[in-house]
Order: sequence, then structure tokens, then C-alpha cells
Amino acid sequence: MSPALDEYVLLGRTGLRVSRLALGAMTFGTEWGFGCDQATAQRLFDTYLAAGGNFIDTADVYTAGTSERWLGQFIRERACRDRIVLATKFGFTAELGNPNAGGNQRKNILRALEGSLQRLDTDYIDLYILHVWDRLTPPEEVLRTLDDLIRAGRIRHYALSDVPAWYATRMQTLAEARGLEPVAALQLEYSLAQRSIEREHLPAAQALGMGVMAWSPLASGLLSGKYRAAGGAVSGRLTAGGLDATAALSARHHDLLVALGEVAEALDRPMAQVALNWLANRPGVTSVIVGATRPEQLEANLACLGFTLPEGLTARLEAASRPASEFPQTLFSDPMQRLLTGNTTVSRRPSGHDASPRVERGEHLALPFIAAQAAPRRPAGE
Repeated sequence: MSPALDEYVLLGRTGLRVSRLALGAMTFGTEWGFGCDQATAQRLFDTYLAAGGNFIDTADVYTAGTSERWLGQFIRERACRDRIVLATKFGFTAELGNPNAGGNQRKNILRALEGSLQRLDTDYIDLYILHVWDRLTPPEEVLRTLDDLIRAGRIRHYALSDVPAWYATRMQTLAEARGLEPVAALQLEYSLAQRSIEREHLPAAQALGMGVMAWSPLASGLLSGKYRAAGGAVSGRLTAGGLDATAALSARHHDLLVALGEVAEALDRPMAQVALNWLANRPGVTSVIVGATRPEQLEANLACLGFTLPEGLTARLEAASRPASEFPQTLFSDPMQRLLTGNTTVSRRPSGHDASPRVERGEHLALPFIAAQAAPRRPAGE
């Protein structure tokens, strides 16, 4: 079993156990001009399950529904539905010209769910995710609809992807005040190259008990090792075509790629593994979504938690990637906060008070109603 996947964590304040690395299925299909064929997708799926992973992320819009259809087939053929924590998303339109075929209103949520259940060949979704804020639908309507679906047994939990921090906190506060099912998690872009969620989203998630699922952890390949800093510029596959964005990309990320390359060399690890390791160990992050188009690529990424980043090298990455402080965060810095505590040491709770309960792997009781054999690592039928 992969070092990255032999430990499971709870998603937010739910009791749902998920892998620290989730398999992203956006590459299942080639309708978008990239991705992989069905045979390769099946190998990716099997590789992930064989490593001990249980958390799979897709969406109704991915590859025109192919991603969901293939996942449904893979899960059915391997009879592993109970083992899988299946997440899919709703919100993007299914029909141009029809205002109710997209968005986050009740009518579209119910329409989208029926389609996903059919394509995934299942009668429930473990984690149903609002794909992006639509700026229009009242949060009360979204919350009530998702809570109704949980009570009806159609979904188990729900999450929010790509929403403003105020919207997520509004939803969670409404759920708490009205005794409805809470927001289990936020799914947001997060990487060494994109740390803007640290300003509002991460603190909100930690304060209100929402897990965080990080997407694009390698910044669309920037941190994968395909790009190198050389002569003050960034060189790689996407820079070869003279794209307009490369100048801004080079100026912004040159120092980061230098630091990441140095840390990777010091650890004798691929740059991608270092970037994923850093992210998976960030405070508040529950699971990192990793995608691939080749099994060997996925296997390499799944090994990203098989080592520890030393404090000094972590500090090197922090310094090279830290986003600029903006108002009002500038007022929350330590030098400013010391003026609010009389320059004394003040903690919210005594040291160690917030230690989370943890169950370690090890010897267990031998009970007659528990099967003695370990669960197979490779799905049935292999």
C-alpha cells in the first residue's frame, strides 16, 4: 500500500473517512482534447484502488459525461461501490438557451443529480458538490435542497467548490442555526503557485469545521517538473509556442521554480512529489486531488507522502511562494497583533489542548464476527 494512502482522515466534521489523496477523474475521456482512453483510465482507477485509495472526484460536465460513465462501469465491474467515497459536482449548464439547465437552483440540482446517478450507475452520491457559485440562487434554497436530498438518501454529504469565503460561511452558519446538514468541505484551487485561499477560505474552513479538498495542486503542470527556471525565465512545453501569458508566468513563478528545484534536488525527489507533499501537509487541507493520464505518472504522485519535508526546506518553499499581504490581512500580522496583547504571550488554549484524537494502525482484537483475512489490495477481477 502506498505510504500516501495507508491513512484516512475525516472530512470536515463528518464521520466520512477519506484518503489524503483523491483521484481526479477529469482526464477520463478525450472529448476536451486531452485526457486518456478507457483502457488507460481503467488502469489509473485500478492503480489508485490497489494503493489503498478510496476517494474519487468527478463532475457531470467532465468530458461530456464520459468520466462519470466510465467510473460507473469500473465500480460496477469491480463490485467496490461500498469501498468508494464517490464525489461528483453539479452546476454547469447542460443545454445552452435553457436558463434552468444550469446553476444552483433546486430545479437544476434535481435534474443534474438524476443524470449523474444514471451515468455513475449508482443510487446515491457520497459527496455532492456545488461546482461554482452562480451569483444568483439564494443560499437558503441551495442548503434546503441539499439537506432534503440527504434526508431522502440520494446523497450522503455535500460540499462547495469555488465559492466566495463569505458564501461558504453563510451556508455553514445557516446550517448550524437551522439544524440542517453542515457543509462537509470546500473544494478550492491551492498549490505552491496559488495560495490566495489562505487569506479567507482556509481560516473560515478551519473555524467552521469544513474540510478542504485542493484542486490543481501542481498548478496545471507548472510544478510538475516539466518547467525549469533558466536565465530569469521559465522554459517548458507551454512556453515553446510563444503564448502571451509566458512573460507574466516567468516573472511571477521564476523564484518559486528555482526554490522547488533546489528542494527537490536536496531530497532526491521529483519536483511534483515535493509540491504535493508540501500541500498535503498544509493546515486545514483534508485531501489533495491528483489526476494523471499515465499509470506511472499516478504511481509517482501517490508516493508523495513517503517522506518528510525538513523544516529548513519547508521554509525555503514558504519564502518563495508566500503571497503578498493585502488589506485587511496586513492588520493581522504578528507585529500589529502584539499591540493588541500588550506585547505579552497569549494563546487561545494551553499547548496540546487542541490535539486531535487519532487511531493508529496496529494489532487489533480477534473477534469471531470479523474476517481474519486482510482486504485485497487489488480490485477483484485483476
